[in-house]
Amino acid sequence: MRFFDRILLALEGIGIALDAIRANKVRAGLTIAGVGVGVFVVVAMGATVHGIRQSFQSDLDEFGATSFQVRRRGIGFNACDGTDDTCPDRRNPAITLDEWAAIRDMPDVEAATAWLSGQTSFDYKDRHVTNVGYDAQSTDWLKTDVADLSPGRSFSRAEHDGAAQVVIINDTLKNRLFGDSDPIGKQIAVEGKQFTVIGVFHTKAGFLKSMDGRGPDKPRAILPMMTAYRHLDVWRRGLLIMVKPRVGVEQAVVMDAVTEMLRGRRGLKPAQPNNFALVAQDRMLETFDQLFGAIFMVGLALSAVGLLVGGVGVVAIMMISVTERTREIGVRKALGATRVTILWQFLVEAATLTSIGASTGLMVGAVLAWVVRTNTSIPASIPGSAIATAILASIATGVVFGMLPALRASRLDPVEALRYE
Repeated sequence: MRFFDRILLALEGIGIALDAIRANKVRAGLTIAGVGVGVFVVVAMGATVHGIRQSFQSDLDEFGATSFQVRRRGIGFNACDGTDDTCPDRRNPAITLDEWAAIRDMPDVEAATAWLSGQTSFDYKDRHVTNVGYDAQSTDWLKTDVADLSPGRSFSRAEHDGAAQVVIINDTLKNRLFGDSDPIGKQIAVEGKQFTVIGVFHTKAGFLKSMDGRGPDKPRAILPMMTAYRHLDVWRRGLLIMVKPRVGVEQAVVMDAVTEMLRGRRGLKPAQPNNFALVAQDRMLETFDQLFGAIFMVGLALSAVGLLVGGVGVVAIMMISVTERTREIGVRKALGATRVTILWQFLVEAATLTSIGASTGLMVGAVLAWVVRTNTSIPASIPGSAIATAILASIATGVVFGMLPALRASRLDPVEALRYE
């Protein structure tokens, strides 16, 4: 059969499939719905995960592509049950401020920010805000945590080292405590101690920050590290250091230098493993991919169920179609149609049915991605790979499940088919 003839036959098959949908609305509707649900799950999962990953990448880029963290323990997903066997790093000593100062003074380090998080309540006159997250950081925090600071200022080196009771609040906390009035210079109570507000910061809302309670809708504050150590009840073992190498210096070079310095300070022998962890940006992305890869596999399993339901519908509709058109098949064979021609025609019909279901699922998935994008900080968008996968999966479903009725049609004896009543 020539290529042009195949195209004409495919168009004819599409027209017949549309007629079959009109003639069997309920069965066709269930088939389309089954395939549509399967495709929708793939598209929705793909759009959401793709958007979250983009936001995650954006957050990491804000810290600097070559930045890395020095932590007491590594990150990732493992089967840690709290014992030394499965959690060998649980007894690692805490990162100290002396180690932070040593890293900060290394020649290839642009900035090293000590970072500790906590949560407490803030009060101003009769206004009380609970569950306020705060970050206790060193003076160079703006070099590793991009944020707009206006009005006001950051704290000075003298205020940091002297544990001055000053604080920077974000927009949400400012609105809850002060409304429209100017907060700069006013006194607020943090854990019953008086702090002076010296600035207001605005955070760009990425998924990573939102997930960690740092989105713009959450009240949050920043204060000097030494202030937190001296005046607040902080968990010091949670201290970590964000390290930003100088421009032109490779990340690996600085990580090796930091590792050597920390091992020396901690007196580790050559055979002993590190009792601290250096976490680069790509390691964080790997952790993200592990988490959402598992979620995506669950989505694929649900999608497979939807495609299976649609496939069963395809078999039912095509079997009925073959029975109803037995005499037509006989006439076509009597006029010279080959088995391949009949097989091709019915497979096109089956693929058309599932493609309509896929188009429906894609449209609903696109609407969901738009809703997520416009109402959350997740820039959800449907990646091209998800669209291609959905279309190919739907066509494959139609071909696989349409094969049995198509074979039955192609093997009909033309004489018996013409006698069929």
